[in-house]
Amino acid sequence: MPNYLFQASYTQKGLQGLIKEGGVRRREAVENVAAGMAGSLESFYYAFGDSDLYCIINLPDDASAAAASIAIGAAGAISVKTTVLVTPETIDEAVKKEVNYRPPAS
Repeated sequence: MPNYLFQASYTQKGLQGLIKEGGVRRREAVENVAAGMAGSLESFYYAFGDSDLYCIINLPDDASAAAASIAIGAAGAISVKTTVLVTPETIDEAVKKEVNYRPPAS
């Protein structure tokens, strides 16, 4: 199952909800989103820096990841950035593929 990195930053509204509910309840909410889309939450961390939250979620496909990102972002409590994560095995497959590419000015 593909893995996706969700990076999130809380809005003021989201921070108010976090203060009210706490971090564990928010993790449970993300677990429920993942499970509802036939996936699972692999990791969930709060952080200092550019993003407030980092989650790795296993989901069946890109459409499921996009649906989760859109629904979560539309709620207005956080802004979300989603990144497809690629396994080392997939990279091994990729480097064996022949690509017919000509760089500019060649």
